[in-house]
Order: sequence, then C-alpha cells, then structure tokens
Amino acid sequence: MSVRVRRVHASPEPDDGVRVLVDRLWPRGLAKDAARIDEWPKGLTPSTELRRWYHAGQGSYEEFRERYEEELAAPEAAELLHHVRELAAKGPVTLLTASKDPEHSHAAVLAGLLARS
Repeated sequence: MSVRVRRVHASPEPDDGVRVLVDRLWPRGLAKDAARIDEWPKGLTPSTELRRWYHAGQGSYEEFRERYEEELAAPEAAELLHHVRELAAKGPVTLLTASKDPEHSHAAVLAGLLARS
C-alpha cells in the first residue's frame, strides 16, 4: 500500500496515483483544473473546533492526533477512511493538503492510519 502526503500547490506527478484532497476548504489561489483532484472527502477532515484548537497552539501534535483519530471513528468518517483505504489497496494514493507543514497535519495522521492497515 502506497500512501504519501504532498502539498496541494505542488505540481501533480505521474506517480501520484489517486489524488485525494483532505482539506475541508478549497485551497486559496488554486484553480480546480490545475489541482487534478480525483476525490475530495470533506467528511474526513478534522472538525472546525479541533482545527481551530490546534492552529491556536493550544495543544501538542500528539494530542491533536489522538483527538483527530477519535473523530475518525465516527461512522461517516470511518466509512470515508475505509474508502480511501480501498483506493490505496489498488494503487498509489496521494493525500493533498494546503498545510504549510504537512508532516504535522491531519494529512499525516490519515497517512499513518492508512499505513497501519
């Protein structure tokens, strides 16, 4: 299973496979046709409250990861995560985010969960 995380503003690469935008909002300044997004499961994104809490610097990345994994256990999110897991079982999947620090973002949490499957 090949899952990687990239910034959505980076140019698409031939080995990206299925490109999945994992942000709730469309990235600023990015034309939809230029992004080459295959899937956009908004229900996989962290809640607004969790996102604001984390970006306000109120907790550590580890605490954010734990809280986000709890949110991903909800039925809608779990179903979407299962869908992305199925995509990854068939070929490469690239999780795309506008985060300036993808390694410490919800996309990295998703990639970690998918890698454990």
